[in-house]
Amino acid sequence: MNRKAIIGLLIALFIGIFAYFSFNQITPEDIENAPEWMPLQSALDEAAANNRLVMIDIYEVGCQFCRAMDREVYPSPTIRAILDRSFYPVKVNGHSENKLIFMGEEMSERDFASRMGVTAYPFTVVMDGEGNVIDRRRGYQDVVGFSRFLNSTVEKSS
Repeated sequence: MNRKAIIGLLIALFIGIFAYFSFNQITPEDIENAPEWMPLQSALDEAAANNRLVMIDIYEVGCQFCRAMDREVYPSPTIRAILDRSFYPVKVNGHSENKLIFMGEEMSERDFASRMGVTAYPFTVVMDGEGNVIDRRRGYQDVVGFSRFLNSTVEKSS
């Protein structure tokens, strides 16, 4: 083998290993005590029938703050108690072309995020069962801040 082929092979190997470990870090992990995420239309139907709210987490794959919310905030016993009592949780990838149904209209998750006014990730939207936006927040929120946000939206909707 000549020298150029060996160097090319080593470079390709290095890029392959680097890509593997990079993508491995953004692969979602199963998180203990995570909410049971629902499809948007199912959550809206259930919320309308049971007089509850819909909490929508609009995230971006690879967003460190989105992953921190998933790891640290959503599994918290305090947040889980609030979500289980008053909300149906939904997760939407703000850059995905996967389809969802919102108010009888089929659209991509990206279009839904745009319609909700997403400017940064994570972005949290709270809706009633009719699809009316009650409140929204942009960015990472710790457990205390997020519990205050969720409780204030419950009070606003009452």
